[in-house]
Amino acid sequence: MRKIIFIAFLSLWSSLGHSAGSSYPLDHVNIDLSDKASLQRGAKYYVNYCMGCHSLGYLRYNRLARDLGLLEREVEENLIFTEDEEGTPTKVGELMKIAMDDFYAEKTFGVVPPDLTLFTRTRPHGADWLYTYLRTFYLDDSKQWGVNNAVFPNAGMPHALWELQGWQKAVFDPADDKIITGFELVKPGAMSPEEYDQVVKDITGFLAYAAEPAKMQRHKTGFWVLIFLFVLVFVSYILKKEYWADIR
Repeated sequence: MRKIIFIAFLSLWSSLGHSAGSSYPLDHVNIDLSDKASLQRGAKYYVNYCMGCHSLGYLRYNRLARDLGLLEREVEENLIFTEDEEGTPTKVGELMKIAMDDFYAEKTFGVVPPDLTLFTRTRPHGADWLYTYLRTFYLDDSKQWGVNNAVFPNAGMPHALWELQGWQKAVFDPADDKIITGFELVKPGAMSPEEYDQVVKDITGFLAYAAEPAKMQRHKTGFWVLIFLFVLVFVSYILKKEYWADIR
């Protein structure tokens, strides 16, 4: 429990520091956790493009299957690609951890990529931040990976989704070359801008689900609890009138 609290604290501290480094406006994304098709697509894109570096160490594959309306067999065939040191495939009941070890990650990226299970909950405006971040990578030859980011300047992360989005360059304000006013697509990717935006929305929605899997069930339960309380209040009012009818 203390480990979870400590990691959450570090994530929050990091997010506050990073968000302070850019004044780029965040785009709002409307997440619908009841849209299971979107969450399924988000899980697919996350596993294929993000999970090489970022684990979801507090979410189990079988919980994902149950919540997203998937069969465990489908998850095993399409979402599990890791093995242990002996070559045994990861089981569906295990946590969604990556195969890359911390030593290799730090040597390659200069820092161990964070676990993203709690990301959208610990970072202020987490869903909007992530949605905007994944759409604002731009070419910058001065950086290690050849890209920079409008929301998170000097990010140490390559543009993992470049095959889908393509490459874009930043358009700066003529009066201030530090202010980004937009982007210009210089090399199209496999998707149109609208299709890519939907992919990013799907990934963001999936991570919003991963941060609090019980939220969907809690909302459903809360609805019926409110209905029950409304009926209880109505019945109580009728009983009160009946009990006090003969008392003047």
